[in-house]
Amino acid sequence: MGTPSQNIHFIAIGGSIMHNMAIALKKKGHHVTGSDDEIFEPSKTRLSVNGLLPDKEGWDANRISTDLDAVILGMHARENNPELKKAQELGLKIYSFPDYIYEQSIDKQRIVIAGSHGKTTITSIVMHVLKYYNRHFDYAVGARIAGFEDMVQLSDAPIIVIEGDEYLSSPIDRTPKFLKYHHHIGLISGVSWDHINVFPSEDEYVRQFDLFADATPKAGTLIYSEDDSLGTVIGSKEREDVVELPYKTHAHIIEDGVTYLTNGNENIPVKLFGKHNLQNISGAMEILKRIGISTDQFYLAIQSFKGADKRLELIGEKKGVSIYKDYAHAPSKVKATTLAVKEQYPARDLVACLELHTFSSLNKEFLSQYKGTMKYCNVPIVFYSPSTLEHKMMDAITKEDIKKSFGESNLNVFDDKEEMLNFIKSQKWENKNLLMMTSGTFNGLDYKALPDMLN
Repeated sequence: MGTPSQNIHFIAIGGSIMHNMAIALKKKGHHVTGSDDEIFEPSKTRLSVNGLLPDKEGWDANRISTDLDAVILGMHARENNPELKKAQELGLKIYSFPDYIYEQSIDKQRIVIAGSHGKTTITSIVMHVLKYYNRHFDYAVGARIAGFEDMVQLSDAPIIVIEGDEYLSSPIDRTPKFLKYHHHIGLISGVSWDHINVFPSEDEYVRQFDLFADATPKAGTLIYSEDDSLGTVIGSKEREDVVELPYKTHAHIIEDGVTYLTNGNENIPVKLFGKHNLQNISGAMEILKRIGISTDQFYLAIQSFKGADKRLELIGEKKGVSIYKDYAHAPSKVKATTLAVKEQYPARDLVACLELHTFSSLNKEFLSQYKGTMKYCNVPIVFYSPSTLEHKMMDAITKEDIKKSFGESNLNVFDDKEEMLNFIKSQKWENKNLLMMTSGTFNGLDYKALPDMLN
Protein backbone atom coordinates (compact mmCIF):
# COMPACT_ATOMS: atom_id res chain seq x y z
CA MET A 1 0.00 0.00 0.00
CA GLY A 2 1.21 3.55 -0.65
CA THR A 3 2.30 5.92 2.07
CA PRO A 4 -0.34 8.39 3.35
CA SER A 5 1.53 11.46 2.11
CA GLN A 6 2.20 11.08 -1.60
CA ASN A 7 1.86 13.93 -4.10
CA ILE A 8 -0.35 12.63 -6.91
CA HIS A 9 -1.41 14.51 -10.06
CA PHE A 10 -4.30 13.47 -12.32
CA ILE A 11 -4.11 14.32 -16.01
CA ALA A 12 -7.80 14.36 -17.13
CA ILE A 13 -9.22 14.45 -13.60
CA GLY A 14 -12.76 15.16 -14.83
CA GLY A 15 -13.49 11.62 -16.07
CA SER A 16 -16.23 9.62 -14.37
CA ILE A 17 -13.94 7.05 -12.73
CA MET A 18 -10.88 9.37 -12.59
CA HIS A 19 -12.51 12.01 -10.40
CA ASN A 20 -13.80 9.29 -8.09
CA MET A 21 -10.31 7.88 -7.62
CA ALA A 22 -8.94 11.38 -7.02
CA ILE A 23 -11.50 11.84 -4.23
CA ALA A 24 -10.71 8.37 -2.81
CA LEU A 25 -6.98 9.12 -2.68
CA LYS A 26 -7.51 12.49 -1.02
CA LYS A 27 -9.69 10.80 1.62
CA LYS A 28 -6.84 8.35 2.14
CA GLY A 29 -4.50 11.21 3.06
CA HIS A 30 -2.66 11.93 -0.18
CA HIS A 31 -2.08 15.39 -1.63
CA VAL A 32 -4.00 15.34 -4.92
CA THR A 33 -4.00 17.81 -7.82
CA GLY A 34 -5.46 17.56 -11.30
CA SER A 35 -6.15 19.15 -14.65
CA ASP A 36 -8.54 18.80 -17.57
CA ASP A 37 -9.59 20.79 -20.63
CA GLU A 38 -13.32 20.27 -19.92
CA ILE A 39 -15.14 19.07 -16.81
CA PHE A 40 -18.87 18.33 -16.77
CA GLU A 41 -21.39 17.55 -14.06
CA PRO A 42 -21.50 15.71 -11.74
CA SER A 43 -17.67 15.59 -11.76
CA LYS A 44 -17.38 19.38 -11.49
CA THR A 45 -19.45 19.74 -8.32
CA ARG A 46 -17.98 16.65 -6.66
CA LEU A 47 -14.42 17.81 -7.32
CA SER A 48 -15.29 21.29 -6.04
CA VAL A 49 -16.88 19.97 -2.83
CA ASN A 50 -13.74 17.92 -2.17
CA GLY A 51 -11.37 20.82 -2.89
CA LEU A 52 -10.00 19.18 -6.05
CA LEU A 53 -11.47 21.30 -8.87
CA PRO A 54 -8.60 22.76 -10.97
CA ASP A 55 -8.38 26.55 -10.71
CA LYS A 56 -8.58 26.78 -14.52
CA GLU A 57 -9.47 24.52 -17.43
CA GLY A 58 -6.75 23.42 -19.82
CA TRP A 59 -3.33 21.82 -19.68
CA ASP A 60 -0.29 23.46 -18.09
CA ALA A 61 3.13 21.79 -18.07
CA ASN A 62 4.08 23.95 -15.06
CA ARG A 63 1.82 21.75 -12.92
CA ILE A 64 4.33 18.93 -13.38
CA SER A 65 7.45 18.88 -11.23
CA THR A 66 9.85 16.45 -9.56
CA ASP A 67 7.84 16.90 -6.33
CA LEU A 68 5.22 14.49 -7.73
CA ASP A 69 5.35 10.87 -6.56
CA ALA A 70 2.88 9.71 -9.20
CA VAL A 71 1.00 10.92 -12.26
CA ILE A 72 -2.27 9.15 -13.15
CA LEU A 73 -3.18 9.46 -16.83
CA GLY A 74 -6.81 9.36 -17.98
CA MET A 75 -8.13 8.21 -21.37
CA HIS A 76 -9.46 11.70 -22.17
CA ALA A 77 -5.88 13.01 -22.54
CA ARG A 78 -3.96 12.60 -25.79
CA GLU A 79 -0.45 11.27 -26.40
CA ASN A 80 0.87 14.77 -27.08
CA ASN A 81 -0.57 16.25 -23.87
CA PRO A 82 1.93 18.87 -22.60
CA GLU A 83 1.64 17.68 -18.98
CA LEU A 84 2.25 14.08 -20.04
CA LYS A 85 5.25 15.14 -22.14
CA LYS A 86 6.73 17.01 -19.15
CA ALA A 87 6.17 14.04 -16.82
CA GLN A 88 7.92 11.76 -19.34
CA GLU A 89 10.85 14.19 -19.67
CA LEU A 90 11.26 14.31 -15.88
CA GLY A 91 11.12 10.52 -15.64
CA LEU A 92 8.15 10.57 -13.25
CA LYS A 93 6.16 7.42 -12.49
CA ILE A 94 3.13 7.50 -14.83
CA TYR A 95 0.22 5.17 -14.10
CA SER A 96 -2.92 4.32 -15.98
CA PHE A 97 -6.05 4.05 -13.81
CA PRO A 98 -5.90 0.22 -13.71
CA ASP A 99 -2.15 0.21 -13.02
CA TYR A 100 -2.68 2.36 -9.95
CA ILE A 101 -5.65 0.32 -8.70
CA TYR A 102 -3.53 -2.82 -8.99
CA GLU A 103 -0.61 -1.30 -7.11
CA GLN A 104 -2.96 -0.31 -4.30
CA SER A 105 -4.44 -3.82 -4.11
CA ILE A 106 -1.42 -6.12 -4.50
CA ASP A 107 -2.06 -7.63 -1.05
CA LYS A 108 -5.82 -8.00 -1.51
CA GLN A 109 -7.99 -10.74 -2.97
CA ARG A 110 -8.96 -9.26 -6.33
CA ILE A 111 -12.40 -9.97 -7.82
CA VAL A 112 -12.81 -8.70 -11.38
CA ILE A 113 -16.13 -8.70 -13.26
CA ALA A 114 -15.73 -8.53 -17.05
CA GLY A 115 -18.10 -8.77 -20.01
CA SER A 116 -19.54 -6.75 -22.88
CA HIS A 117 -22.74 -6.25 -20.87
CA GLY A 118 -23.89 -6.69 -17.28
CA LYS A 119 -20.58 -6.03 -15.54
CA THR A 120 -21.72 -2.82 -13.81
CA THR A 121 -24.87 -4.49 -12.46
CA ILE A 122 -23.04 -7.62 -11.28
CA THR A 123 -20.36 -5.52 -9.57
CA SER A 124 -23.08 -3.40 -7.96
CA ILE A 125 -24.98 -6.45 -6.65
CA VAL A 126 -21.79 -7.90 -5.13
CA MET A 127 -21.06 -4.55 -3.44
CA HIS A 128 -24.63 -4.20 -2.17
CA VAL A 129 -24.67 -7.66 -0.59
CA LEU A 130 -21.23 -7.26 1.00
CA LYS A 131 -22.27 -3.93 2.48
CA TYR A 132 -25.56 -5.44 3.70
CA TYR A 133 -23.50 -7.84 5.84
CA ASN A 134 -20.97 -5.18 6.90
CA ARG A 135 -18.09 -6.87 5.10
CA HIS A 136 -14.93 -4.76 4.79
CA PHE A 137 -14.01 -4.37 1.10
CA ASP A 138 -12.64 -1.94 -1.47
CA TYR A 139 -14.12 -1.36 -4.91
CA ALA A 140 -13.94 0.35 -8.30
CA VAL A 141 -17.19 0.48 -10.27
CA GLY A 142 -18.37 2.44 -13.32
CA ALA A 143 -21.68 3.83 -12.01
CA ARG A 144 -23.16 5.48 -8.95
CA ILE A 145 -24.79 2.97 -6.58
CA ALA A 146 -27.31 3.74 -3.84
CA GLY A 147 -25.64 3.55 -0.45
CA PHE A 148 -22.15 4.35 -1.78
CA GLU A 149 -20.89 7.93 -1.82
CA ASP A 150 -18.07 7.26 -4.29
CA MET A 151 -17.34 4.87 -7.17
CA VAL A 152 -13.85 4.04 -5.86
CA GLN A 153 -12.68 3.10 -2.38
CA LEU A 154 -9.11 2.20 -1.40
CA SER A 155 -8.42 1.22 2.21
CA ASP A 156 -6.82 -1.63 4.19
CA ALA A 157 -9.69 -4.00 3.31
CA PRO A 158 -8.70 -7.61 2.48
CA ILE A 159 -10.65 -7.78 -0.81
CA ILE A 160 -11.39 -5.48 -3.73
CA VAL A 161 -14.30 -5.77 -6.19
CA ILE A 162 -13.48 -4.28 -9.61
CA GLU A 163 -15.59 -3.70 -12.70
CA GLY A 164 -13.21 -4.89 -15.41
CA ASP A 165 -13.50 -2.84 -18.60
CA GLU A 166 -12.02 -4.22 -21.84
CA TYR A 167 -11.25 -0.71 -23.12
CA LEU A 168 -7.68 0.64 -23.36
CA SER A 169 -5.77 1.46 -20.16
CA SER A 170 -4.52 4.88 -21.27
CA PRO A 171 -3.55 6.91 -24.37
CA ILE A 172 -0.02 5.43 -24.12
CA ASP A 173 -0.98 1.91 -23.06
CA ARG A 174 -3.28 -0.09 -25.35
CA THR A 175 -3.65 -3.01 -22.91
CA PRO A 176 -7.31 -3.66 -21.96
CA LYS A 177 -7.92 -2.47 -18.42
CA PHE A 178 -9.13 -5.83 -17.14
CA LEU A 179 -5.78 -7.49 -17.90
CA LYS A 180 -4.05 -5.10 -15.50
CA TYR A 181 -5.85 -6.22 -12.33
CA HIS A 182 -4.53 -9.83 -12.17
CA HIS A 183 -7.73 -11.29 -10.74
CA HIS A 184 -8.03 -14.19 -8.33
CA ILE A 185 -11.75 -14.54 -9.06
CA GLY A 186 -12.81 -13.50 -12.57
CA LEU A 187 -16.25 -13.42 -14.17
CA ILE A 188 -17.21 -13.07 -17.85
CA SER A 189 -20.87 -12.08 -18.18
CA GLY A 190 -21.03 -12.37 -21.96
CA VAL A 191 -19.11 -11.34 -25.06
CA SER A 192 -20.57 -9.24 -27.88
CA TRP A 193 -18.41 -7.16 -30.24
CA ASP A 194 -18.04 -3.50 -29.25
CA HIS A 195 -15.46 -0.67 -29.37
CA ILE A 196 -14.89 -0.96 -33.13
CA ASN A 197 -12.54 2.05 -32.99
CA VAL A 198 -10.13 -0.03 -30.86
CA PHE A 199 -10.96 -3.59 -31.93
CA PRO A 200 -11.73 -3.38 -35.67
CA SER A 201 -12.62 -7.07 -35.97
CA GLU A 202 -14.83 -9.30 -33.85
CA ASP A 203 -12.02 -11.87 -33.54
CA GLU A 204 -9.67 -9.27 -32.09
CA TYR A 205 -12.32 -8.14 -29.60
CA VAL A 206 -13.14 -11.70 -28.48
CA ARG A 207 -9.43 -12.48 -28.09
CA GLN A 208 -9.16 -9.96 -25.23
CA PHE A 209 -11.65 -12.03 -23.19
CA ASP A 210 -9.68 -15.19 -23.98
CA LEU A 211 -6.60 -13.45 -22.58
CA PHE A 212 -8.57 -12.44 -19.48
CA ALA A 213 -9.71 -16.02 -18.90
CA ASP A 214 -6.20 -17.37 -19.52
CA ALA A 215 -4.86 -14.93 -16.91
CA THR A 216 -6.80 -16.72 -14.15
CA PRO A 217 -4.05 -18.03 -11.82
CA LYS A 218 -3.63 -21.55 -10.46
CA ALA A 219 -6.15 -22.06 -7.62
CA GLY A 220 -8.12 -19.14 -9.09
CA THR A 221 -11.77 -19.13 -10.14
CA LEU A 222 -13.32 -18.29 -13.51
CA ILE A 223 -17.11 -17.78 -13.58
CA TYR A 224 -18.97 -17.49 -16.88
CA SER A 225 -22.50 -17.30 -18.28
CA GLU A 226 -23.50 -20.49 -20.06
CA ASP A 227 -26.40 -18.56 -21.61
CA ASP A 228 -23.80 -16.74 -23.73
CA SER A 229 -22.28 -18.83 -26.53
CA LEU A 230 -18.98 -16.94 -26.87
CA GLY A 231 -18.60 -16.65 -23.10
CA THR A 232 -19.15 -20.41 -22.78
CA VAL A 233 -16.49 -21.22 -25.39
CA ILE A 234 -14.00 -19.01 -23.56
CA GLY A 235 -15.01 -19.98 -20.01
CA SER A 236 -15.23 -23.73 -20.49
CA LYS A 237 -11.77 -24.12 -22.02
CA GLU A 238 -9.76 -26.35 -19.68
CA ARG A 239 -7.15 -24.46 -17.66
CA GLU A 240 -4.79 -26.10 -15.22
CA ASP A 241 -5.85 -25.84 -11.56
CA VAL A 242 -8.55 -23.25 -12.33
CA VAL A 243 -12.07 -23.71 -10.92
CA GLU A 244 -14.56 -23.03 -13.75
CA LEU A 245 -18.12 -22.22 -12.65
CA PRO A 246 -20.92 -21.72 -15.19
CA TYR A 247 -24.13 -19.89 -14.28
CA LYS A 248 -27.41 -19.30 -16.09
CA THR A 249 -30.59 -17.24 -15.91
CA HIS A 250 -32.08 -17.53 -12.43
CA ALA A 251 -35.40 -19.38 -12.23
CA HIS A 252 -38.17 -16.82 -11.81
CA ILE A 253 -41.80 -15.84 -12.26
CA ILE A 254 -43.42 -12.49 -13.12
CA GLU A 255 -46.69 -11.54 -11.44
CA ASP A 256 -48.45 -8.16 -11.69
CA GLY A 257 -45.32 -6.41 -12.95
CA VAL A 258 -43.08 -7.84 -10.19
CA THR A 259 -40.29 -10.34 -10.78
CA TYR A 260 -39.72 -13.07 -8.19
CA LEU A 261 -36.69 -15.35 -7.94
CA THR A 262 -37.85 -18.92 -7.34
CA ASN A 263 -35.92 -21.12 -4.93
CA GLY A 264 -37.77 -24.36 -4.22
CA ASN A 265 -41.13 -23.29 -2.81
CA GLU A 266 -39.84 -19.82 -2.00
CA ASN A 267 -40.52 -16.72 -4.14
CA ILE A 268 -38.12 -13.82 -3.50
CA PRO A 269 -39.25 -10.41 -4.83
CA VAL A 270 -36.56 -8.34 -6.57
CA LYS A 271 -36.54 -4.84 -8.03
CA LEU A 272 -34.49 -5.87 -11.09
CA PHE A 273 -36.18 -7.43 -14.09
CA GLY A 274 -35.33 -8.84 -17.50
CA LYS A 275 -33.56 -12.03 -18.51
CA HIS A 276 -30.19 -10.28 -18.66
CA ASN A 277 -30.59 -9.07 -15.06
CA LEU A 278 -31.63 -12.54 -13.92
CA GLN A 279 -28.36 -13.75 -15.42
CA ASN A 280 -26.53 -10.93 -13.61
CA ILE A 281 -28.10 -12.00 -10.31
CA SER A 282 -26.87 -15.59 -10.81
CA GLY A 283 -23.36 -14.40 -11.67
CA ALA A 284 -23.17 -12.20 -8.58
CA MET A 285 -24.42 -15.07 -6.43
CA GLU A 286 -21.60 -17.34 -7.66
CA ILE A 287 -18.98 -14.71 -6.78
CA LEU A 288 -20.46 -14.16 -3.33
CA LYS A 289 -20.55 -17.90 -2.59
CA ARG A 290 -16.78 -17.97 -3.20
CA ILE A 291 -16.21 -15.33 -0.53
CA GLY A 292 -18.44 -16.67 2.21
CA ILE A 293 -21.98 -15.40 1.53
CA SER A 294 -24.54 -18.22 1.74
CA THR A 295 -27.47 -18.63 -0.66
CA ASP A 296 -29.95 -17.72 2.09
CA GLN A 297 -27.95 -14.60 2.96
CA PHE A 298 -27.90 -13.61 -0.72
CA TYR A 299 -31.67 -13.95 -1.16
CA LEU A 300 -32.28 -11.77 1.89
CA ALA A 301 -29.92 -9.00 0.75
CA ILE A 302 -30.85 -8.92 -2.97
CA GLN A 303 -34.43 -7.87 -2.21
CA SER A 304 -33.31 -4.34 -1.30
CA PHE A 305 -31.02 -3.83 -4.32
CA LYS A 306 -32.44 -1.04 -6.51
CA GLY A 307 -30.03 -1.31 -9.43
CA ALA A 308 -27.07 0.74 -10.60
CA ASP A 309 -27.52 4.30 -11.83
CA LYS A 310 -28.95 4.54 -15.38
CA ARG A 311 -29.47 0.77 -15.63
CA LEU A 312 -33.19 0.26 -16.33
CA GLU A 313 -33.82 3.16 -13.97
CA LEU A 314 -37.46 4.13 -13.43
CA ILE A 315 -37.60 7.90 -13.89
CA GLY A 316 -41.34 8.45 -13.72
CA GLU A 317 -44.83 7.02 -13.87
CA LYS A 318 -48.04 8.65 -15.05
CA LYS A 319 -51.50 7.12 -15.51
CA GLY A 320 -50.28 3.59 -16.11
CA VAL A 321 -47.26 4.66 -18.16
CA SER A 322 -43.78 3.79 -16.85
CA ILE A 323 -40.75 5.71 -18.14
CA TYR A 324 -37.31 4.08 -17.96
CA LYS A 325 -33.85 5.16 -18.95
CA ASP A 326 -30.99 2.78 -19.58
CA TYR A 327 -27.31 2.98 -20.50
CA ALA A 328 -27.93 0.51 -23.35
CA HIS A 329 -26.07 1.49 -26.51
CA ALA A 330 -24.35 -1.64 -27.86
CA PRO A 331 -26.53 -3.96 -29.96
CA SER A 332 -26.71 -6.78 -27.38
CA LYS A 333 -27.71 -4.31 -24.66
CA VAL A 334 -30.44 -2.71 -26.78
CA LYS A 335 -31.98 -6.09 -27.55
CA ALA A 336 -31.79 -7.29 -23.91
CA THR A 337 -33.20 -4.08 -22.45
CA THR A 338 -36.15 -3.76 -24.84
CA LEU A 339 -37.03 -7.44 -24.33
CA ALA A 340 -36.86 -6.97 -20.54
CA VAL A 341 -39.39 -4.10 -20.52
CA LYS A 342 -41.67 -5.93 -22.96
CA GLU A 343 -41.68 -9.11 -20.86
CA GLN A 344 -42.21 -7.20 -17.62
CA TYR A 345 -45.24 -5.37 -19.06
CA PRO A 346 -46.64 -7.73 -21.74
CA ALA A 347 -49.99 -5.88 -21.93
CA ARG A 348 -48.37 -2.51 -22.71
CA ASP A 349 -46.97 -1.32 -26.03
CA LEU A 350 -43.32 -0.26 -25.90
CA VAL A 351 -42.12 3.06 -27.30
CA ALA A 352 -38.32 2.81 -27.24
CA CYS A 353 -35.83 5.49 -28.23
CA LEU A 354 -32.13 4.77 -28.80
CA GLU A 355 -29.45 7.44 -29.17
CA LEU A 356 -26.50 6.46 -31.35
CA HIS A 357 -23.65 8.12 -29.48
CA THR A 358 -20.57 5.87 -29.27
CA PHE A 359 -17.82 5.50 -31.89
CA SER A 360 -19.10 2.02 -32.72
CA SER A 361 -22.79 2.93 -32.99
CA LEU A 362 -22.01 5.89 -35.27
CA ASN A 363 -19.76 3.84 -37.56
CA LYS A 364 -21.44 3.03 -40.87
CA GLU A 365 -19.64 -0.34 -41.05
CA PHE A 366 -20.79 -1.36 -37.54
CA LEU A 367 -24.42 -0.23 -37.89
CA SER A 368 -25.48 -3.58 -39.38
CA GLN A 369 -24.83 -5.16 -35.95
CA TYR A 370 -28.08 -3.47 -34.83
CA LYS A 371 -30.23 -5.52 -37.24
CA GLY A 372 -33.20 -6.91 -35.33
CA THR A 373 -32.24 -5.36 -31.98
CA MET A 374 -35.45 -3.30 -31.74
CA LYS A 375 -37.87 -5.99 -32.88
CA TYR A 376 -39.57 -6.07 -29.45
CA CYS A 377 -40.56 -2.38 -29.73
CA ASN A 378 -44.00 -1.37 -30.98
CA VAL A 379 -42.72 2.13 -31.78
CA PRO A 380 -38.93 2.03 -32.36
CA ILE A 381 -37.10 5.39 -32.48
CA VAL A 382 -33.45 6.13 -33.23
CA PHE A 383 -31.87 9.52 -32.56
CA TYR A 384 -28.44 10.73 -33.60
CA SER A 385 -26.77 14.12 -33.61
CA PRO A 386 -24.77 15.24 -36.67
CA SER A 387 -22.74 17.48 -34.33
CA THR A 388 -21.63 14.38 -32.37
CA LEU A 389 -20.34 12.87 -35.61
CA GLU A 390 -18.44 16.09 -36.32
CA HIS A 391 -17.03 16.21 -32.79
CA LYS A 392 -15.80 12.62 -33.09
CA MET A 393 -14.45 13.43 -36.58
CA MET A 394 -16.45 10.61 -38.15
CA ASP A 395 -17.99 10.17 -41.60
CA ALA A 396 -21.58 11.36 -41.99
CA ILE A 397 -24.42 8.84 -41.84
CA THR A 398 -27.94 9.30 -43.15
CA LYS A 399 -31.37 8.36 -41.87
CA GLU A 400 -31.58 5.86 -44.73
CA ASP A 401 -28.30 4.24 -43.61
CA ILE A 402 -29.80 3.73 -40.17
CA LYS A 403 -33.16 2.41 -41.39
CA LYS A 404 -31.45 -0.07 -43.69
CA SER A 405 -29.11 -1.29 -40.93
CA PHE A 406 -31.79 -1.82 -38.28
CA GLY A 407 -34.08 -3.63 -40.69
CA GLU A 408 -37.30 -2.38 -39.03
CA SER A 409 -39.89 -1.13 -41.51
CA ASN A 410 -41.56 1.06 -38.86
CA LEU A 411 -38.33 2.62 -37.53
CA ASN A 412 -38.53 6.38 -36.86
CA VAL A 413 -35.19 8.18 -37.20
CA PHE A 414 -34.50 11.73 -35.97
CA ASP A 415 -31.45 13.98 -36.00
CA ASP A 416 -33.24 16.88 -34.27
CA LYS A 417 -34.10 16.58 -30.57
CA GLU A 418 -37.23 18.75 -30.71
CA GLU A 419 -38.65 16.78 -33.64
CA MET A 420 -38.03 13.57 -31.70
CA LEU A 421 -39.77 14.96 -28.59
CA ASN A 422 -42.73 16.17 -30.64
CA PHE A 423 -43.08 12.69 -32.11
CA ILE A 424 -43.00 11.15 -28.61
CA LYS A 425 -45.60 13.66 -27.40
CA SER A 426 -47.88 12.81 -30.35
CA GLN A 427 -48.29 9.17 -29.28
CA LYS A 428 -51.53 8.11 -27.61
CA TRP A 429 -50.18 7.34 -24.15
CA GLU A 430 -52.53 4.67 -22.97
CA ASN A 431 -51.20 1.21 -22.10
CA LYS A 432 -47.72 2.19 -23.26
CA ASN A 433 -44.25 2.41 -21.71
CA LEU A 434 -41.40 4.72 -22.73
CA LEU A 435 -37.77 3.54 -22.73
CA MET A 436 -34.88 5.96 -23.38
CA MET A 437 -31.52 4.30 -24.13
CA THR A 438 -28.19 6.10 -24.40
CA SER A 439 -24.66 6.44 -23.10
CA GLY A 440 -24.97 10.13 -23.98
CA THR A 441 -27.54 12.79 -23.06
CA PHE A 442 -29.91 13.07 -26.07
CA ASN A 443 -28.40 16.57 -26.52
CA GLY A 444 -29.16 17.59 -22.93
CA LEU A 445 -32.61 16.04 -22.57
CA ASP A 446 -34.42 16.88 -19.31
CA TYR A 447 -35.66 13.44 -18.22
CA LYS A 448 -37.63 14.86 -15.30
CA ALA A 449 -39.83 16.76 -17.74
CA LEU A 450 -40.80 13.63 -19.69
CA PRO A 451 -43.79 12.49 -17.52
CA ASP A 452 -45.53 15.85 -17.96
CA MET A 453 -45.07 15.69 -21.75
CA LEU A 454 -47.11 12.52 -22.13
CA ASN A 455 -50.85 13.05 -22.63
